[in-house]
This record gives sequence, C-alpha cells and structure tokens, in this order.
Amino acid sequence: MEPSYLPYALLAMGAYAFVSPLMRVATTGPDAVPSDVAVVVSNTLLVAMALGVLAYTGQEFAVHLGSPKIPYVLAAGVFLGVGILALYRSLALGPVSVVTPIFATFLVFSSLIGVALLGESFSARKALGIAFAVLSVYLVSGT
Repeated sequence: MEPSYLPYALLAMGAYAFVSPLMRVATTGPDAVPSDVAVVVSNTLLVAMALGVLAYTGQEFAVHLGSPKIPYVLAAGVFLGVGILALYRSLALGPVSVVTPIFATFLVFSSLIGVALLGESFSARKALGIAFAVLSVYLVSGT
C-alpha cells in the first residue's frame, strides 16, 4: 500500500515542472510581464485556489490564526516569498535549463535541515542520494 502523501507529492512534482518554463516565456521577449508582476498574479491565483479548497472542504480559517504554530507559518511565508521573487527574477534573466536545477537544490538543503533540526533519520543511502542530487545539478546547470 502506498503512503497517502505519495499521490500529492507526484502531483506537486508534475505541476511544478511547468512553472519555470511558463514563467520564462511570460517574463521574457516581446510583451514580457515583469517578474514581480508575475509573482503577484500567479500567487493571487494560488490564494484564490487555496480559499476554494478551504470552502470546498469546510475547513475553518480564522480559528487557526491563534495557533502557537502560526509564527512558523509566517516565517515559511517570508522564505517562500523571497524564494519565489528570486526564482521568477532569475527566470526572467536566465535559461530554465540552468535556473531550475539550481533552484531545485533547495530539496537537498531541505532534506539536510530535516535531518539536522527535525531529527529525521539519515542513512548512507540518503547521503548518497544527496550527493547524486548535487552532482546532477552541477552537471545539468553547466553551460
């Protein structure tokens, strides 16, 4: 039996594969949308979609604003904002085939943070996977 998170992870991977190429087209060439405008437009759609999911599933919103974990959500939002602003700007300036692999290295660092700060397990297999991920980013992003 597959873990319940796996279909969502695969959907996220599949959907996110289109973000960088689409933003590269949108933010370059004739009639280019400035990258900061693209951030606002695409993330407004994201917020609208999330609100739609909340409404559809009947989840409360305001009740969670008092959670002691909200500071973590806010901090994540700051990092997300910085990351997306920087990603969109880099896509406006450079090729998807270089920008995206460098950006995707966040996966390696997130894994290391999970191990170092959240006490998640670490093994020789994970170390090898991280090493291969770094190597692949180096090889793919080379010009």
